[in-house]
Amino acid sequence: MSRIAVCKPPSYHAGRRRQARSDWPRMSTSTEQLPWLDLPRLHKPLVEKSLTGLKMFGYQYKKKSETVAEGMAYIERKNYIHRDLRAANILVSETLTCKVADFGLARIIENEYTAQEGAKFPIKWTAPEAINFGKFSIKSDVWSFGILLTEIVTYGRIPYPGMTNPEVIRYLDRRYRMPCPESCPKQLYEIMLICWNESPEERPTFEYLQTTLEDFYVATEGQYEAHP
Repeated sequence: MSRIAVCKPPSYHAGRRRQARSDWPRMSTSTEQLPWLDLPRLHKPLVEKSLTGLKMFGYQYKKKSETVAEGMAYIERKNYIHRDLRAANILVSETLTCKVADFGLARIIENEYTAQEGAKFPIKWTAPEAINFGKFSIKSDVWSFGILLTEIVTYGRIPYPGMTNPEVIRYLDRRYRMPCPESCPKQLYEIMLICWNESPEERPTFEYLQTTLEDFYVATEGQYEAHP
């Protein structure tokens, strides 16, 4: 069984987010009673439980990007967009089962969705076309997924460190992209960059990202196992 699920937790940010829909797709898991942590808070608790060593855990932690892509590929096939894809909205159990969570901003669409004037969204995870024109699509979720990858490889570091939201907007207007995070493999950074293509149409699908990440982690798994 796949180790990814789609869930509908309670909404938050009162007055801005609507209650999650009752008909969101959901995959069953056998771990519903386990405690769930969001990705940024996952690292320390699991290391303290002495899994298989920090490096192997690091591999399993980072490999979560593959299962997040799997969950988003499912959402993509259902013509939904998430609009708030970031590590804080990915829940992980102690068995490393993932759930894509918080659908408070999600919409079902045919192609793209234009947000109402004055709508709020997380700037550092939001694609330029959504920031500037309020236009959201599954391709803007792909941009957010690229940002989420930086959170995963840095164990929860906030994107664009040291920059304010207005600074991020100005830099994105100049087509700035975050540099490769320390210790991030070049191949993984290249995946981030294609997610951040200026043209939404040129960004990959989540199905492509799932397959590409699967291949990447299969190719690199031995590097972690060889150095426990």
